[in-house]
Amino acid sequence: MNELWNLYAAFFRIGILTFGGGLTMLPLLKYELVEKRHWVTEETLLDCYAIGQCTPGIIAVNTATFVGYKRKGIPGGIVATLGMASPSIVIITVVALFLQALIEYPAVQYALMGIRGGVCALMLNTVYTLGKKSLINPACVAICAAAFVLTFFTPVPTVLVIVCAAVAGVILDRVTGGADK
Repeated sequence: MNELWNLYAAFFRIGILTFGGGLTMLPLLKYELVEKRHWVTEETLLDCYAIGQCTPGIIAVNTATFVGYKRKGIPGGIVATLGMASPSIVIITVVALFLQALIEYPAVQYALMGIRGGVCALMLNTVYTLGKKSLINPACVAICAAAFVLTFFTPVPTVLVIVCAAVAGVILDRVTGGADK
């Protein structure tokens, strides 16, 4: 029961301290789950995060579910998910009650502008961190470049890009015999 409470508390803290969505949560997920608690390795976290991106729903909640399940099975997945979602539910409720009345104030508008700038910086940090860990050989770099071109310059759906990248990875593994790992 104590570990379930720890799962809830850890993901509650991540949920309440992170603004901007799933990508901005990765540095805090890494600190809390890999460095501080040693619940998962960095590679496992990235795998859970990647799966969370590929499945329907919110990336951070999906990642919490996978990590919680890995730690304590179905109860762990449920508790971690609740921990991640609880702060958002509370914050959205409070914001919905007060933001409409406050949005017209210039200080509030500037604060939101500052938050957007900070979130962009966190997302760039996440991209850099993911790139260092994920782009481990020329094949990975080529797949990343192709996926970037497809998502940035064409209307190809993200799901199709991810599936194509997975297929390309499997094909490269078969062609090279796993030599690029």
